[in-house]
Amino acid sequence: MSKSDSDEDDFEELTELGEQLIYCILAEEPLENIKALVADAPLWYQNDAEGISCLHAAAYTRNRELVKLLIDEGAIWNSVDYLHNTAADIALSFNDTEIYTLIRDAGLRAELLLAVLSSRGAPADTSAMILQANDTTALASTDAFLSSKLRFTVDQNGQEICMLDANGEEVGVMMGWEDGIMQETARTLSSELERPKVINVGFGLGIIDTLFQSLSPSLHVIVEAHPDVLSHMRQQGWYEKPGVKILEGKWQDFINSEKLDGLVPEGGFDIVYTDPFSEDYGELRRFFGHVPALLGPRGRFSFFHGLGATNPTIYDVYSRVAEVHLSDLGIDVKWSEVNVSQQRHKWGNSRPYFTVPTYRLPLCIRRGNSSG
Repeated sequence: MSKSDSDEDDFEELTELGEQLIYCILAEEPLENIKALVADAPLWYQNDAEGISCLHAAAYTRNRELVKLLIDEGAIWNSVDYLHNTAADIALSFNDTEIYTLIRDAGLRAELLLAVLSSRGAPADTSAMILQANDTTALASTDAFLSSKLRFTVDQNGQEICMLDANGEEVGVMMGWEDGIMQETARTLSSELERPKVINVGFGLGIIDTLFQSLSPSLHVIVEAHPDVLSHMRQQGWYEKPGVKILEGKWQDFINSEKLDGLVPEGGFDIVYTDPFSEDYGELRRFFGHVPALLGPRGRFSFFHGLGATNPTIYDVYSRVAEVHLSDLGIDVKWSEVNVSQQRHKWGNSRPYFTVPTYRLPLCIRRGNSSG
């Protein structure tokens, strides 16, 4: 028997074991029978019929003990079936908060561990949840994005959009439907502030910068790297607006340099916001590390939270991952919600990049700061 034949036989055996495990769970066979299978069956296996895994099956049967066993044995918490549901999403559909929490917290532990391993130089490519990290297209690679061509236009819904052509597929870099999110973000960040000192990373369509300008800021720093966006800003007169200072480049180019240091006002910024396109969570976490040095004593920080926003469970996990990492820096997060469910019809030709019905708005303040 050749090696290829042997590998094929091994794969068929694993497939049969995986199918058998899922069948036994759905048939609600005795737990002891299932435990015997768990020892040998591939817990990562998803069936051809529906794309469900053993963890999905356990969530369907609402077997808490089995869910915990599968998680402890290494079942993949964030596998999605053909309907794009994780096992936790299945639990949520049954209003089973206990199973949902078991799976979500397993995801939180896994992602925090991967973040630690990654920070120590260990490979972190075992997570199916890594956001954009291995993508070298303009959707995930900053360098590829900065060399791409952007198109500013108004779509059939009458909303202004900034579009990117990614290998023949149009994707919104920023779209007018985000206006409600930006309005609530600006309102939350600027409450009770007069003529604030503001820094924003990532101009996009300028929605939030326009809102910041309405506050008559005493200083308004904008960091933007894409040449097409910078050209759009010139056409719209942003270089002449009062108090505005534009840094042409990536935030990484300025964050430790004299250029930015010279623009940080005495006492720090009152408002810090970031929404760069094509950066993964690793880069956002790097930015978190600089926030304490940018914020004034009563300053507020926020970011566009689109992390994992095409799945409710993954969105929840990344909300908590970000909260943990900010807490480590002495920054507390207060979450508020913005209903965006009515915006789903406004995608036009763009691939949807935010499909959960509720946006979680992070308001980040120094621990002990009561200004939030």
